[in-house]
Parts: sequence; structure tokens; C-alpha cells
Amino acid sequence: METNQQELKKGLLPRHVQFIALAGMIGTGIFKGSSDTLTIAGPSVVFTYLIGGLLLFIVMAALGEMALAFPNFNVQHLVNKAFGFRVSFIVGWLYWVNWIIVTVVELLAAGSFLQFWFPQAPLWLLSLICGAVIIGINLFQVKYYGEMEFWFAGIKILALVAFIILGVFLIVGILPSSIQSPVSNYTGHGGFFPHGIGGMFSAFLVVMFSYGGAELIGVAVTETKDAERVLPKIIKGAVWRVVIFYILPILIICGIMPWNMVSGVDSPFVQVFSTTGLPGAAHIMNFVLLTAVLSAANSGIYATSRTLFSMAQSGVAPKGLAKVSGKGIPLIGIMITSSCILIGVFLAYMTPNQVINYLMTIPGFTVMLVWISICAAQLKLRPYYKEKPAFQVKGFPYTTILAIVSLSMIFIGFLLSPSNLIGSAVSLVIVGALIILSFVVRTNKEKTSAAEPLKVKVRA
Repeated sequence: METNQQELKKGLLPRHVQFIALAGMIGTGIFKGSSDTLTIAGPSVVFTYLIGGLLLFIVMAALGEMALAFPNFNVQHLVNKAFGFRVSFIVGWLYWVNWIIVTVVELLAAGSFLQFWFPQAPLWLLSLICGAVIIGINLFQVKYYGEMEFWFAGIKILALVAFIILGVFLIVGILPSSIQSPVSNYTGHGGFFPHGIGGMFSAFLVVMFSYGGAELIGVAVTETKDAERVLPKIIKGAVWRVVIFYILPILIICGIMPWNMVSGVDSPFVQVFSTTGLPGAAHIMNFVLLTAVLSAANSGIYATSRTLFSMAQSGVAPKGLAKVSGKGIPLIGIMITSSCILIGVFLAYMTPNQVINYLMTIPGFTVMLVWISICAAQLKLRPYYKEKPAFQVKGFPYTTILAIVSLSMIFIGFLLSPSNLIGSAVSLVIVGALIILSFVVRTNKEKTSAAEPLKVKVRA
């Protein structure tokens, strides 16, 4: 096999990676998940988003530092280098399962948003059409994926900026509204901490799921031009992006309406836009929500296909998955993801009312494990850097240890939460199966290696 057929093309420009990171952080987690976090914690959830954002910054900083210390290594390569085959096998396949489920959920959500305009069309058909469009985008060179994600993310960011400006105008009285007193909305109805400190911490599960996807830059790094210059800038901007795109909108929502009036059915953003009486507000927000979930699905197909590719390179997946097309894309990986999407569409056909809720409980579990493994890998690999990268985690090793401990506590909270019983059980079964498979595959690889005649390895 020729070497040039086993390499991904570096087609992602700096602006593509910048917006991929933004797209990973801005999705259904803020547009829809904010209603769940407000119900759990009230206005105090802004502190949960801020603390979660700081943990995200540490994870991304650790990832960026390792990516600079080991050029052309993505997340799966780094975990393999730090902990070897078995851990790499488990984390790699767990991350793949995570993004498969996220991709299916987002496409089903896209179908449900399309039903706003096409109420008679079945969910499975609309989701299938969305899946075909997104798969088609990923069959072209990676620069087209980056370009599409750039515009998807741009629409989401524009919508959030417009929401913030509109919300401020409503609160200060520039635009007419029925708001009596924004201050009373913050202090009344149980106060800023209506469910106490415990409620604030309970919201961590949803908040951390909302941030899941930002680590996608660690997958995209092998296809990024001038990664050494681009990554530090993206990572350093992570905290202010959290403030602008999560905390400000939440504060505006709580200022415009009492937190306990936020509906669990509609997006709080739709509710706020509805209070303005602007013509077509519902249609505008539905379009924004549609682009948000299509963006996440677009990233999901990218993430799953590249994860399979890197695992094949590391030997934890069949070698055939390391083949790329003439356009420099891992075609087999995209086809496998497409097959899984068809299974998700079939589930939507069988149980259209329950399938999204069943699947949504699993990704939060896997994201926590992947983030913990990233921090643990940085802790392990730091002494083995050939030279110190220009960008490093501040306060090492204390900040990395803090992130590992904090994420582990959130993870345990996820397991012990009664509302996540089904998701926890399914996730533990998946991890258990991967642990068993890692031993089986490793044993088979060792037997195969022992049976092969001795070959002299030549270093390039």
C-alpha cells in the first residue's frame, strides 16, 4: 500500500478549526439543554457553566499542549502513546460510540425540527433526508466539511449575538415588553440559588454534556494547516466564548422571565423571541435550531470516521479502516457511520416518541471518560516531551489533577443519579464489553505476532 493513500489531507484552514471548536461548544446543549439546567438550578446555573468552562479550558489546554509536543498526533494516538493498547482500545471505541449516538440523536432532532414545517411527514423520513445531506458533505475533501461547519457555526453565533442584543434591549426598556422588574426575576422565586448549592452541582451533568464536542479540535489537528500557530489561539479563547455564548444568554433569559416559567418543552430562546411579538420569530428560531443540530451531526460523521482511521493506524481497529480515498477521506469509516445512522432511522420508525430520550442519556457518560483520559494522558506524557511546547498548561500538575478529580466526581454523580439509571446501565455494559474485547483482541494480536516469522523493522 502506498503511503500517500494512508494519510489524511491537511485541508482545514485556521478559520475552519476556529469554528469547529465553536460549533462543538454551541449546539443543542445551550439552545435546548438550558431549559433543563434552569429547572435544576435556577439562575445559579451560571456558576455551573463557569466552573464547567474552566474545566473545559484545562482539558483543551492539555490537549493542545500534547498536540504541539507530538505533531500529527490526535486524541486516540496520544492515549495510545500514554497508556498502551488496552486503554487506547477502550477510549477510542468509547469515543466512537459516543459520536455515533450523538450523530443519530442530532439527525433525529433535525427531523423533529423539520416537522415544524412538514407536520405530516414521518420522523424517520425527514431524519433520513438530513442524514443523506450530511453524509454527502463528508464524502468530499475535508475542506468542504470545514467550510460547511464554518457557515453552520456562523449561523449559530449570529443567532446568539442577536439574542443577547435583543435581550439587553428588552431588559433595559429600549424595546417594549411585559417585563416588570428584571431584578425581581433574579432574586424572587426562591432567590438566585432556589435549590441551594446542591442544585447548582446537580446541573453539572447537563452542563458538561453541553460542552462535549469542544475536544473535536484534538481529532481535527492531523488535518489542520499550521496547527502549531492555530491551536493555542483557539484554546486561549475558550473561556471568553463560554462567558459570551452560555452565561450571558442564561442571565438574559432569567432577567426576562422567571426561571420557573421556562418550559421544558420549548427552547427558552423560542420563548424569549415569542415575547417580543416579532413576526416569524418562531420560524427564525426553528431554522437556527435546525442548523445547530445539523452542525452537530456534521461534526459527528467527521469525528467517527477520523476516530476509526486513527484507531486503525494504532492497531486497535482493522487495518482496512486506515485506507483513504483519492480525495484524502476515510471512505470506509464514513460508510460504517452511515450504516449506524440507518439503524437510528429504523429505531425512529419503530419508536418515534421515545428513541431520542433513550439515546440522549448515554453521551454524557462517555464524554466524561474521554476528558479524564485526555488529562491523565497529559499527566503521563509531560516528562517525555522532546522539547517544551510554546503553549503549556499553567500550574501543572495541580491544574490537571484538579480537572481529573473534578471530572471524576461529576462522573460518579452521573452514575448515582436515579434519573440516569437506564443510561448508566447501558454505558456500563458498553464499557464492560470493551474491556473484555480489549483483552481478547490483544491476546489474538500477540498470538498472530508470535506465529509470524521474525522481520527486521526499519525506521523511516
